[in-house]
Amino acid sequence: MTTPQSIHGIWTARWTFILAATGSAVGLGNIWKFPYMTGVNGGAAFVLVYLLCITAIGIPVMLAEILLGRRGRASPINTMHKLAEEAGATKFWGGIGWMGALAGMLILSFYSVVAGWAVAYTWLTAQGAFTGESAEQVSTTFGNLLANPRELVWWHTLFMAMTLSVVVHGIHKGLERAVRILMPLLFLMLLGLLVYAMTQDAFGQSLAFMFAVDFSKLSGDSILSALGHSFFTLSLGMGAIMAYGAYMARGQNLAKTVVTIGVLDTVVALMAGLVIFTIVFQNGLEPAAGPSLMFQTLPLAFAKMPGGALIGTVFFLLVVFAAWTSAISLGEPVVAWAVESTRLTRLQAALIVGVIAWTLGVGCALAFNLWSDVKFSVGNLFSLNFFDLLDKLTTNIMLPLGGLLICIFVGWVMDRAIVRAEADLHHPQLYRVWSFLVQIVAPVGILVVMLNPLLQ
Repeated sequence: MTTPQSIHGIWTARWTFILAATGSAVGLGNIWKFPYMTGVNGGAAFVLVYLLCITAIGIPVMLAEILLGRRGRASPINTMHKLAEEAGATKFWGGIGWMGALAGMLILSFYSVVAGWAVAYTWLTAQGAFTGESAEQVSTTFGNLLANPRELVWWHTLFMAMTLSVVVHGIHKGLERAVRILMPLLFLMLLGLLVYAMTQDAFGQSLAFMFAVDFSKLSGDSILSALGHSFFTLSLGMGAIMAYGAYMARGQNLAKTVVTIGVLDTVVALMAGLVIFTIVFQNGLEPAAGPSLMFQTLPLAFAKMPGGALIGTVFFLLVVFAAWTSAISLGEPVVAWAVESTRLTRLQAALIVGVIAWTLGVGCALAFNLWSDVKFSVGNLFSLNFFDLLDKLTTNIMLPLGGLLICIFVGWVMDRAIVRAEADLHHPQLYRVWSFLVQIVAPVGILVVMLNPLLQ
């Protein structure tokens, strides 16, 4: 099979692709989920296992997924159909692209709702809404936001419009221009917050919490959580990274680029953790607050500290930027497929995809208020509201299944000469290690994460 250039264009520079892929990976998972998971799971021991899992599973699977995108030079759906035909394999493998693109659109729908909370909190914090408030008042503010369907839908709509405003302009005028602005600003804001954290008395306590390993605090569930999050934090299995790989220039070293992306993503997560735990410890709050850490615990800390309104505004703006760079990558795979496979223009395709994702997102927003009593259940297996249903369906089933199938396809179905040439792992031993990780270690790890909830 020849490897023509993507009809959507090629990243103009290696660092542009790195910024875009890092932007896809850096999102709410790094700045919201990773810190609270670290807090709940005992700190440093969890971080160590997470780093090992990123190395042994996350980065190898990312290399496999980008490899597929660069080889196919099309949307994930069309890429997988092409590569299955090239390998002489069944058309079943084309389903990887369909499942990834669908998962990305479903994730975008509820991701936009949560990102909307961050947009709302940026506005509230900038206005000084939390200054001087008690823990009960801060908690009430968040409860009132969730209980107000009109407000939730408004913030969700605003964030979705922000996302579509980038996707609609394509790779050069949209994606590249956005990441060249948003990612440096994201790093600058995070670095500024880290410098602030380093001036606080609790910074040493935060360092110890995250890096002084105590294995007695590590449970089996903690290990599984680290394994699962290492996979999901890199945006794997949802088509986004494969789509971005299709726009990667042929002469760029794939392996070095993937390692750089994995390192940057991990550094952002660790920096965010240091910032958040310093603020938490400085104000005598609970690091194991769970999912409420960002929207209830941190606003209380900002309410107590001098200059808290400014620091809080910068923090929530950082969260918005991180969510924005991830969201544009979620919409790209389906939009790219529509442009390739139909007569739709990119504007028309982006609007259609956006309206579908927005509509599903409205259902997710209403799950916190008007539709809170509406449950979706299968026998005694689960009973979930609409938001949780989409979250569990994508996070627990579609993404790991997509990652598992990518590993099997690259590790066992594709021609080994093609895989070796595309992987850019020129040292034979490195290639053998990566192949072992993709063929054996990553599939086993993903299966453990997938099957664990069923065995509880």
